[in-house]
Amino acid sequence: MNTIEEIAGVIKRLGSAVIFTHTRPDGDALGSSMALSRALSLCKIKNQVVCDSEIPEKFAFLGLSVSKYPTLDAEGYICVDASDDVRLGELTSTFRKGAKKGKITVNIDHHISNTRFCKYNFVRERASNSENVLELIQTLGVRADREISQYLMTGIVTDSGSFSHSDVNGDTFRAAAAVADGGADVNEITYHMFRKQSKARATMYAETISHLRYLLDDRLAVALVTQEMLDRFGLGQDATEGIVDFGLTVEGVEVSVCLMEFGKGRYKASFRSKGKVNVNEVAGVFGGGGHVLASGCMFFGEFEEIVDKLRYCVLQHMGE
Repeated sequence: MNTIEEIAGVIKRLGSAVIFTHTRPDGDALGSSMALSRALSLCKIKNQVVCDSEIPEKFAFLGLSVSKYPTLDAEGYICVDASDDVRLGELTSTFRKGAKKGKITVNIDHHISNTRFCKYNFVRERASNSENVLELIQTLGVRADREISQYLMTGIVTDSGSFSHSDVNGDTFRAAAAVADGGADVNEITYHMFRKQSKARATMYAETISHLRYLLDDRLAVALVTQEMLDRFGLGQDATEGIVDFGLTVEGVEVSVCLMEFGKGRYKASFRSKGKVNVNEVAGVFGGGGHVLASGCMFFGEFEEIVDKLRYCVLQHMGE
């Protein structure tokens, strides 16, 4: 792996860059990408941020500028908060073609499952990738102004679960302090990220939680959000964010899973663990990955068959 100084040196030599982040972006993906974009602009490096997905409405307060496809013929491709190039979704082929043509590729990430898929890689396991990007920005010699700070605090707060996850440490708080000093508004961020929701989303959430299934002597909780539910309430896929976390609030539950249907026989699974089960390994069995305590993967097939696979796999990783 490269040092942060080496990564900064590579980036400083670029005249232009496209910053890629993962499909269905969360606060850390968008926050770390936009913060880096702002820093590159301050370094006079032409750049743009790209993501294949629609940006959830709740991020509108940040005033993001994200394109669905690169329009800049850049020297470098920088991947942020993506554990492998497949996580770029429909932009995977674009990234691969660029790499084959000689684009300088850089990978800045915090996932334990990262495959080091770029020429230059800086992967440090932290509560959020925004902490890594802050370190990079500081190494570039850029001051974290209010705009950068607001982006990074969004990433830190969201990926750390408001500083509640077990991987939160002194580095997390030091990074948060730095961007708070830079002008980040924690109250505004937490309101939009965690406290603000529509009546439709609140009703959908209540219906989903009321049908939560408990398996393995209540140690595994499984939530299901169907496409019919999203259509009925007029919601997008981003409305499911946070549902998986509810299961872990139930006493006795060790692993929580949320299955979101996005087509007939197709489900996106999000995993959370209290620590006894490494859900990165569980998701890895099904071709996914992420963190020890938070991961994801895709499932294809009938819902009940998927639940059976989950039950068996989680039990195996409980060491029983």
